[in-house]
Amino acid sequence: AACGGGGGGGGGGWSATSVTQTDQGDFFVKTARRPAKAMFEGEALGLRALGAAGGVKVPTVHHFGDDGAGGSYIIMEKLNIGGRPDMQAFGRAMAQMHLADPEDPNAKKGMFGFAVDNTIGGTPQLNPWTDDWVTFFREHRIGYQVKRAGRPELTAIWSKVLDKTDGLRTLFTDGPIRPSVLHGDLWTGNYGGSPEGAAIFDPAAYYGHHEAEWGMSWCASFGEDFWEGYREVIPEAPLFRKREPLYEAYHKLNHYNLFGGGYLGDAEYLLRQLTFD
Repeated sequence: AACGGGGGGGGGGWSATSVTQTDQGDFFVKTARRPAKAMFEGEALGLRALGAAGGVKVPTVHHFGDDGAGGSYIIMEKLNIGGRPDMQAFGRAMAQMHLADPEDPNAKKGMFGFAVDNTIGGTPQLNPWTDDWVTFFREHRIGYQVKRAGRPELTAIWSKVLDKTDGLRTLFTDGPIRPSVLHGDLWTGNYGGSPEGAAIFDPAAYYGHHEAEWGMSWCASFGEDFWEGYREVIPEAPLFRKREPLYEAYHKLNHYNLFGGGYLGDAEYLLRQLTFD
């Protein structure tokens, strides 16, 4: 299937973008025909949470709101994006971001979710605070996408996965999981080089298991240098490879629910891998 991101916070085809030049500097502006609560609140709060974690450059959000005519806007710092970043440094920076103490008090207490629901492309992303990662990901991430797809064979495969893995729990027996702030939709279209180092933008942010960040790796061109940098800071967990298909299947199902096509077969293939010993 073709590569493309979900388009986190109203980015991509879900909003219009422009650059506004002023005597105070240049600003990047997005506008949409839907209210800010639906379009840009999640993106603004997500960027602020990512920025608070540090490590990676994130555009500063100056303002977001409704335009008085049923639409909305967000005004942020214009990044000078050009080319690929130093990938090893980018890997280290992402690991530092994932290890940062969460800004949100609920995440500080060990809960998973986010302050508001947001979107991944045109798909709602539900973020109720949940004290158990496996429950959160099963119910509010991949299980939600399975239900949205409404395909009987997919549903049957998903039921088999749940039976085989004790509701996904046997995939997570290699240690405790703490909440990390996640970009949530990290692919080649949502990162780049800047004068201040690697920059990330257009998030679908929430607090989750740091490994869930890599569900779009099939579309991210990270390469060996990136992983070398990341693993210098966060070593690979024993069951990382076993969980990889689960996290990729979430994004493949989201792509199917947005765009249709071969993503369904990809997701079914990935989920079947979770039923093998």
